[in-house]
Amino acid sequence: MGMGLIGRFLIVLCILLGGCTSEQTVVLGTGSAPSDDLQVQRTVQRDIDRAPPVDGNRVDLLRDGAQAFPAMFEAMQHAQDSINLEFYTFDDVRSGGRSLGDVLVDRLRHGVAVSIIYDAIGSNDTPAAFIDRLARAGARMVVFNYDPFADGKFESPNDRDHRKLLVVDGQIGFMGGINLDHVYEARVPSGGDDRPWVRDTAVRITGPVVADLQRVFFRTWTQQHGPPLPSRNWYPTLAPTDDETVRILASQPGDDKPLYYVWMLHALHAARQSISLSTGYFVPTHQEREELARAARRGVRVRLVLPSQSDSEDAIAAGRAAYGDLLEAGVKIYEVQNAVLHSKFIIIDGVWMAIGSSNFDRRSAVFNNELDAIVLGSRVADGEALFDQDIAMSKEIDLQAWRSRPIGERLLEWRARLWEFLL
Repeated sequence: MGMGLIGRFLIVLCILLGGCTSEQTVVLGTGSAPSDDLQVQRTVQRDIDRAPPVDGNRVDLLRDGAQAFPAMFEAMQHAQDSINLEFYTFDDVRSGGRSLGDVLVDRLRHGVAVSIIYDAIGSNDTPAAFIDRLARAGARMVVFNYDPFADGKFESPNDRDHRKLLVVDGQIGFMGGINLDHVYEARVPSGGDDRPWVRDTAVRITGPVVADLQRVFFRTWTQQHGPPLPSRNWYPTLAPTDDETVRILASQPGDDKPLYYVWMLHALHAARQSISLSTGYFVPTHQEREELARAARRGVRVRLVLPSQSDSEDAIAAGRAAYGDLLEAGVKIYEVQNAVLHSKFIIIDGVWMAIGSSNFDRRSAVFNNELDAIVLGSRVADGEALFDQDIAMSKEIDLQAWRSRPIGERLLEWRARLWEFLL
């Protein structure tokens, strides 16, 4: 249930004015401040999080649909107990010659419980025949915000379940920016196909923290009044699988504080060596812009990989309106070419990575159900390598050229800034 019109307005005003978080969390470079980059970020996490992070996990990066879909299908095809899916876009995608519907129906016939949450708007184009087939086979489903005016929720028709979450047998979790959408089936652009190739990222997670992902799913299921579920081993004993420390941040429109937004600002503030940020929608708040600029001015290498094309040209224009100040501060900006960038991850000092469904915009903090993983450890270097690959397929924005851009582009940016809160 939403938090009410007044409460939502206060959160919006807080973000617009940059007052949702303090400017300082750890003192850097003086006194008893940690000298190790990893320990700095551990200290930030300890100070802000309401619950401790979870040790003993393995996190594998999946670069795009060509990697994520086979991994997801492989896990689902071997499910023995349960499959839980929560997706903004939920469609009958294909991988390895099989459709998602084929896999789920097969598992249902073998006694596996299949539970699905999908967003009413994000899955608006999903064929009814696909949904009906799953329902007839015994899948239990919830449509998020199907009736935004039910139960007195008159303030929340704009809320979305923007998460991308799959949990198999309570032991394997998938999350990130990749939807169950046909656009991810195309690996590269093809001449006769007008579907864009989408550059996106997901992660496969095993270890004790998967229980937190399972809890996220069931919390939404309960809040959306999902039907009763069968008895299953929803929370099996999970042994450590590696040495990654992971913290799951699940945000929703009813939260009294946008935790991921606050967390990310503090992590940016604590950065000492580098910030690498990739996002499909870059519509930063004033405070986000300030933290990025301050970091660059104090000598941190700040690199942004952003889209050059999108399903929202207004979002691109609003983001570009912030380029000038950032470039002047020393921030390096790159726009991905020949692909639609949709990934969402931030890497700080080579030891801290946030990856999930949250974009660098207000909508992710105010209106959406989002899901992000904060990863601490040496394997974050895999994310840096992925980021460098994205830079290789991008064009760097030059400050002098940017200053001389056409007046028409400037007008588009100005117009987009008027509506950027809703982008």
